[in-house]
Amino acid sequence: MNKKETIVNGKTALGIELGSTRIKGVLVDLEGNVLAVGIYDWENSLVDNIWTYSLEEIHRGVRGCYSSLRENVEETYNIKLQNIGAIGVSAMMHGYMALDKDGKQIAPFQTWRNTNTQKAADELTELLEFNIPLRWSAAHLYQRILDGEAHVKDLDFVSTLSAYIHLKLTGERVIGVGDAAGMFPIDSEKNDYNAEMMNKFNALLEPYGYSWKVEDIFPKVLVAGEEAGTLTKEGAAFLDESGLLQPGIPLCAPEGDAGTGMVATNSVAPGTGNVSAGTSTFAMIVLEKQLSKVYREIDMVTTPTGFPCAMSHANNGTSDLNAWVSLFGEFAEMMGIKTNQGELFQKLYTKALEGDADCGGLLAYGYYSGENITMLNEGRLAFLRTAESRFSLANFMKVHLYTSLGAVKLGLDILMEDEKVKVERITGHGGFFKTKGVGQRYLAAAVNAPVTVMDTASEGGAWGIALLAAFLIAKHPGEKLEEYLENRIFVELSGETIAPYEEDVKGFHTFMEHYKSGLIIEQSAIAAMDW
Repeated sequence: MNKKETIVNGKTALGIELGSTRIKGVLVDLEGNVLAVGIYDWENSLVDNIWTYSLEEIHRGVRGCYSSLRENVEETYNIKLQNIGAIGVSAMMHGYMALDKDGKQIAPFQTWRNTNTQKAADELTELLEFNIPLRWSAAHLYQRILDGEAHVKDLDFVSTLSAYIHLKLTGERVIGVGDAAGMFPIDSEKNDYNAEMMNKFNALLEPYGYSWKVEDIFPKVLVAGEEAGTLTKEGAAFLDESGLLQPGIPLCAPEGDAGTGMVATNSVAPGTGNVSAGTSTFAMIVLEKQLSKVYREIDMVTTPTGFPCAMSHANNGTSDLNAWVSLFGEFAEMMGIKTNQGELFQKLYTKALEGDADCGGLLAYGYYSGENITMLNEGRLAFLRTAESRFSLANFMKVHLYTSLGAVKLGLDILMEDEKVKVERITGHGGFFKTKGVGQRYLAAAVNAPVTVMDTASEGGAWGIALLAAFLIAKHPGEKLEEYLENRIFVELSGETIAPYEEDVKGFHTFMEHYKSGLIIEQSAIAAMDW
């Protein structure tokens, strides 16, 4: 069956992922081959000190992404997209989406980037004896209660962004276990919210007299491969403004971008790991058992099938680096030099390879927002050097690439040095790795281990959620997700592996010593720059 016939016959899966700066849709066949792509660019807003996207932006973005994909199908294959085998939705992890019994949003959507939940996270971590990060939905919910927000009494549904979009498409209040693990701790034996901890949370809330219990307003937890509803008539009209898309399409459980990153890199089995580097940067290491103790720097989440997974999650990644590249683009335009963003990134990233292994003594922090790993609830963007620093374009680019991995490196050190976690392979994906041989080489230096980047890395989490949708309808009886990926998706996919250079490892170590000692500067900047 050729590609056109595959699409016409609905032997396809569509994944839509709402990332921080881009909503991306990927249509694949059931072997994972990409058939069409849709893109919608957007950006979060800081409104009343809350990082958010309005509901109108969210709806417009999802429709715009699907419209872009539909047009790509029409232009490429000269056919109308009317039927799809299965659909999956994923989105940036965690955060807080609150609805009342009529399905009306009753509080601003709070993204993972918000760090206004410190008191709630601290209290819940102590109560549950389990690390509750600032961005988790449970922390957001409890902070709203501590702050006395009036909307809490009217809550009927609290979810992540992925579960909200899934609700719009299917009417089902469900969530994939990987994304659910960013709402509340998961019992990996039962693949459900931890019952003992949930009872403690409910007991904590009893004095407030709410009519609901937490498990009643959280979505039902599902694992990869379980049915999660079908596209309703209303859902089809919401997604496809052309009216061509037919209802009745099955959907897989909605997931977070951590889970889809694991799928996209074939890192869902114990002993595997991946690093997603983009607007935020996070490392995921799949474990065979829980860690020996609680670390505030490490999130314990799960794979889409429920395996425990240790996450070193940095709120800040390449945002500041992207801003500098845009500045160089402005300069090029002023000088009458014709270029584009892709060429700028490629040339500037490659230039970094000429820099000193330790960045010539330069230091940078790309903290657009607070950073939980370094215990900073706000962020300030900083570039620093001494008179003796070797200030060059190569070192300037290199230090901004290095610092994109700085915070996540601190978490990885805990896992590999303190917990002695063994990792058989590390796979990188995300925009950080798009320029061949640059970000990959620096990650290898950071983890002091070989790093693989697959040829499919640029498709990212949207491809990952498309694979989860494909697994829903293409799996064999009894087939596990890790078997499906290993034997049917990745068996013929190629990638490139880079081993760490000794000089790079030493240089990155020196940079990290500067990074850690310079955090006091970041703290001072937060205190001084309050305008």
